[in-house]
Amino acid sequence: MEFTAKEHGFVAHLSYGDLHVSGDEQYGFRPFQLLVSSIAVCGAGVLRKVLEKMRMPCSDMKVTADVERNEDKANRVEKIHLHYVITGEQLQADKVKKAIDLARKNCPMAQSVEGSILITETFELVS
Repeated sequence: MEFTAKEHGFVAHLSYGDLHVSGDEQYGFRPFQLLVSSIAVCGAGVLRKVLEKMRMPCSDMKVTADVERNEDKANRVEKIHLHYVITGEQLQADKVKKAIDLARKNCPMAQSVEGSILITETFELVS
């Protein structure tokens, strides 16, 4: 990826479209938003695949991310809590818990920040 400076941030021209990144969200996505989005969406995508392999396909999934940042250390991201709302017909809570653990271990983005950002997860099932 190549990022080019613009007046209020940077832009990358990618195959899907332009990605505008800025410390001011009037001009683009803030870097921490992209970091958290990458972890949340990667984890949810892997979770969907794991649930399918466990023969528990979901018909819908939503994930919310609560972020804790440390203002004393450059406002770094220290904790991300992901909450999954999973809709499906044959979902079993104990198996979904195992699937979430397996998804975290196989999510490249979560593994990339392992040891530096604490990631926790909860879920609720909707039928």
